[in-house]
Amino acid sequence: MSWRAHQVIKEADVIIGYKTYIELLGDLIKGKEVISSGMTREVERSLLAIERAAAGQYVAVVSSGDPGIYGMAGVTLELLEKQDVGDQIDVEIVPGISSANAAAASLGAALMHDFAVVSLSDLLTPWEVIEKRLEAAAAADFVIVLYNPVSKKRTEQIKRAREVFLRHKPLKTPVGIVRNAKRGNEKVIHTDLEHFLENEIDMFTIVLIGNKETYRSGRFMITPRGYNL
Repeated sequence: MSWRAHQVIKEADVIIGYKTYIELLGDLIKGKEVISSGMTREVERSLLAIERAAAGQYVAVVSSGDPGIYGMAGVTLELLEKQDVGDQIDVEIVPGISSANAAAASLGAALMHDFAVVSLSDLLTPWEVIEKRLEAAAAADFVIVLYNPVSKKRTEQIKRAREVFLRHKPLKTPVGIVRNAKRGNEKVIHTDLEHFLENEIDMFTIVLIGNKETYRSGRFMITPRGYNL
């Protein structure tokens, strides 16, 4: 969490968010009005936030990580535009620390060169589109960060993603797996493209696949920038 995010949550009258992310806030929201709901209720939460803010309340819509990266910022701004009330409400998008950044820091320095971030969730994006993006990123030799790699109902996409990667990357390509990045009960695993599916992967996990230059040094995963050392 960024310092500004911490400050805004402390000052807000109303906290609105996905119930799992609300729980992560702990005592920070003690004594405040808290409105939480489950998955796929993003539009409903944004509409409620807009309604409360228009009524004069200081509302914080929370996301995990950064609200502008697979978070609530986009849908909220889209709804403000659709309702034509954007000029009536003072809106601030507060940057946070995305799990891609957090996981990369725990692994070492894996994002030191060009990288792509792809969510494997096909809830809002057709799998055909996701697969094309994976293929393009792998062919271009990007370091690739996978969000939402596996859920209870969605277990095959990560296997298909690996098949795409193997068309362009060696079996020994370093892979980092970080569960609960920077949340206190973090788990970090260093593996490779050949073996990474042997590990526990779920919706709280980030999977980071290196490029052809990425290597491991002790407990660190490093992608060289290209300095003449």
